[in-house]
Amino acid sequence: MAGHSKWANIQHRKGRQDEKRGKIWTRVIREIMVAARLGGGDLAINPRLRLAVEKAKAANLPAETVKRNIDKATGNLEGVSYEEIRYEGYGIGGAAIIVDTMTDNRVRTVADVRHAFSKYGGNMGTEGSVAFQFRHCGQLVFAPGTSEDKVMEVALEVGADDVLVDDDGAIEVLTAPSAMEPVRQALEAAGLKAELAEVTMRAENPVDLQGDEAVRMQKLLDVLEDLDDVQAVHHNAAL
Repeated sequence: MAGHSKWANIQHRKGRQDEKRGKIWTRVIREIMVAARLGGGDLAINPRLRLAVEKAKAANLPAETVKRNIDKATGNLEGVSYEEIRYEGYGIGGAAIIVDTMTDNRVRTVADVRHAFSKYGGNMGTEGSVAFQFRHCGQLVFAPGTSEDKVMEVALEVGADDVLVDDDGAIEVLTAPSAMEPVRQALEAAGLKAELAEVTMRAENPVDLQGDEAVRMQKLLDVLEDLDDVQAVHHNAAL
């Protein structure tokens, strides 16, 4: 058993994404551009770009927009150059937070992130201050009620590292980052579609927050996620 619920957090994220479709498109476009710039524009040999394009499809981003931004990133069209920057810090109750950003202006981005931390009860940390509390991995989450035996049989056969069942019945499949995409494809071929499939920083030791602390922590996380340059926010708070 994984010991904590992922399902409620996933549903919260999905609800916020539905409210902010335009922002989701911006984030996906940035991810496509960085993935293409680093690994080339061929989806067959660039798994990061392939995953970004899958996210674009899920967000209903037009195909011509996807192609145009791949061309920009690979030099076929002139475009803005983004860089990836990771910030670390502490939230309410000492919970660990990692903020992944893509930006064309690092001075603006660090000021925005620092302001959000300080205004809403957190503290910016130094590089490496909390990253050791997370595992860099591929993560696929299946809805409660999915057959645990079937997920486990397929996932472990094709190279997943672990299969966990959360307290609420959601099933997590964990992989090496490079193995996430082939594992996802194998599970889909077996009729098992994940509600969430991403390469992420997964908290190893969740910190339980309740009541007012949980409310304040959720506010801090929401504010960080709403920043224009933020791509993802990872944390170890069990809310």
